Amino acid sequence: MELLDSLIVGFYSAIRPEILMFCFFGVFLGTVVGVLPGIGPLAAISLLLPITYHIEPTAAIVMLAGVYYGAEYGGSTASILLNLPGTAANAVTCLDGHPMAKQGRAGVALFMTTIASLAGGITGVVAMILFSPAIVEIGLSFGPAEYFSLMVLGLIAASTLTSGSPAKGLAMVVLGLLLGTVGTDINSGIPRFDFNIPEMMDGISLVALAMGLFGISEIVSSITVSRGSKITEKITMRTMMPKKKDFKDSAMPIVRGAGLGGFFGALPGTGAAIASFVSYAVEKKVAKDPSIFGKGAIQGIAAPEAANNAAAQTAFIPTLTLGIPGSATMAMMLGALIIHGIQPGPMLMAEQPDLFWGLIISFLIGNFLLVILNIPLIGLWVSLLNIPYRLLYPAILVFIMMGVYSVHNNVFDIYLVALIGIVGYGLLILRFEPAPLLLGFILGPLMEENMRRALLLSRGDLATFIDRPISMWLLIISAAILGWSLISAIRKMAQRKTLERERAEA
Repeated sequence: MELLDSLIVGFYSAIRPEILMFCFFGVFLGTVVGVLPGIGPLAAISLLLPITYHIEPTAAIVMLAGVYYGAEYGGSTASILLNLPGTAANAVTCLDGHPMAKQGRAGVALFMTTIASLAGGITGVVAMILFSPAIVEIGLSFGPAEYFSLMVLGLIAASTLTSGSPAKGLAMVVLGLLLGTVGTDINSGIPRFDFNIPEMMDGISLVALAMGLFGISEIVSSITVSRGSKITEKITMRTMMPKKKDFKDSAMPIVRGAGLGGFFGALPGTGAAIASFVSYAVEKKVAKDPSIFGKGAIQGIAAPEAANNAAAQTAFIPTLTLGIPGSATMAMMLGALIIHGIQPGPMLMAEQPDLFWGLIISFLIGNFLLVILNIPLIGLWVSLLNIPYRLLYPAILVFIMMGVYSVHNNVFDIYLVALIGIVGYGLLILRFEPAPLLLGFILGPLMEENMRRALLLSRGDLATFIDRPISMWLLIISAAILGWSLISAIRKMAQRKTLERERAEA
């Protein structure tokens, strides 16, 4: 009964005209961002973050969240038509989506991805409704020591489970932690690492850091990427309608994909990309004829699209209930909440139920809005893919500079975002993933605060982190992940040396 009352509160909060307007704007922009390869939801959220300073917190978070899960919907369009994934999670959709387009079934593929995305999104929202209260109850038993250990686990998992080198991921986390120490000390009020620059006393701007790392650097690196040919095929409602066999073949893959996506989305360091690849692998394993995959199998697009959209929703569970983001995008959402004076965690549900439950109901509304947008407007998304990138990218750069300047009306922030963009591009060239850096930057001050609070309560005794059972087990799991990553790295080095020796002998 209490859950029903909470949902009613959320419903009344979500159906307010201004919330519906920002929800529509968010999912629309997210779809556009997903359709256009090379931009990504993180860059779009960074661009919109300055705008949210001038609107109420619920509307701001609803809009930013709409951009995130809307991009997962739109990302399949470029994957199917151009063989270019709009987002990382849509990369696996290219494997069967583009072959379907070559067979003249692009419309069917686009329609089925929309249906699968809706099913995955609804599954994720239901998981949030059912499991968030239980996680909040566990979170209420956490003290400063447990929060510190949980954040350590989240950072290590996010850095070592990335697609790149675990060592590089950890290095980026440490760099993010160091950048998070710039500014005024939270306990003493003394400026530190500000190099006598007055603008640095408040710390490095989150907006400047995010725009530089995920806006400027990504755009500059995308300029050299080939975008393929223009789309000339006309897609109508008739060409989009799947056959009865298509629905039959997609039903169970959608169910399995949504379940896997809901599970992986809630785990730190995994997210939508891993969920979509795992669901694709599962479908190949359970298929009677695995040879159909890679040649236009509809199961190969239905399962991953359901998985990545379910994961996009359940990623909000640890972020909202525990204040622990599992990805860079969730870290940005956490940063946006903190900017608006909202502290995510177990008390959020009790202190601001209209925001918490309103956000969840808005996810449900947003997913249906995306279906309404995606199916009739597929022709528009296709035409967007034909915009010359030499016109699109300079416009985005101008918006980045305008956005970062509007936060503090300070020219220093423009220089800062340009410098961070140059550094970010260098990191991309060296194959350092910027996402762990952003996680470290946002969680760093929170980790420091909880660590110092725990030490104050224990009178400086470091044993407090292992005396408390939950904190101890979280640290043990963190150490196990680090050890596993180290062993994997050593094993890969040994395999590489063996291959080099065999080649030399041959």
